[in-house]
Amino acid sequence: MKTLVVLLGPTGVGKTELSLSLAEMLGSPVLNCDSRQLFRDIRIGTAAPTEEELRRAKHYFVATLPIDAYYSAAQYESDVLKLTSELFKTHDTLLLSGGSMMYIDAVCQGIDDIPTISKEVRAKVKTELAEKGLPALVEDLQRLDPEYHAIVDPQNTRRVVHALEVCMMSGQTYTAFRTRKHKPRPFHIVKIGLNRPREELFQRINARVDKMMQDGLLNEVRCMLPYRDCNALNTVGYKELLHVIDGDWPLDMAVERIKKNTRVYAKKQLTWFRRDAQITWFHPDDIDLIKQFINQTIQ
Repeated sequence: MKTLVVLLGPTGVGKTELSLSLAEMLGSPVLNCDSRQLFRDIRIGTAAPTEEELRRAKHYFVATLPIDAYYSAAQYESDVLKLTSELFKTHDTLLLSGGSMMYIDAVCQGIDDIPTISKEVRAKVKTELAEKGLPALVEDLQRLDPEYHAIVDPQNTRRVVHALEVCMMSGQTYTAFRTRKHKPRPFHIVKIGLNRPREELFQRINARVDKMMQDGLLNEVRCMLPYRDCNALNTVGYKELLHVIDGDWPLDMAVERIKKNTRVYAKKQLTWFRRDAQITWFHPDDIDLIKQFINQTIQ
């Protein structure tokens, strides 16, 4: 049976280095599962693999899309399944690595059959967003689907709007459409979760944000100004620094907000992942244990 090893965990936990080590052990390319690293020209703020890291292992789904492209978890599911069907002809085991929760679920269990949203419902939600602002929509979502509200990024307009549209269109929670029977896959799936003690994880996140700033994140955001309304830039790091460029926030305040919002996102990732009993958790430093576990599982 062919096997897909899925390496997942919160942002900043240390997936990239371990993914390279595992790819070398397995003789596998790395199938990236970070929804923002798919886009070109935003490599600093998305912590995309460096040129040196890309040379250590072949990567798929890194810097493949223009910044203004539309891309979804459903498209990612389709693309990954098509790619794996080809790669499994020459590989017994493949490695998928990342932290984008919906993208991982799409590959492992499939996208649910979300109802088509009518023009009327779409217009109603759009009007409410324009008139009342995103916080009002977040409150509506908390009332209509408290379970999804607990894990969604309240600053991610697209996801909040989409969930509300589904609730209003169907009369059901958005969560109900995300928890249906898994779609069968023609390969075995092994999920490896990485985590660290909270203080340790948060220190790494703070240090990584400082390094992004040193590497030129502010200039990267400036270069993306013509595309500021694109969904790819609705991302922690870019949103806060746009306030600096607009003259609304001082830089030090924005950097602290980036750190805080990244920590909040990491907690949401962990909340999402912890509902999956199929994940076996490790500290990222336990490399030998992780490799031993994988070898035992895929035999």
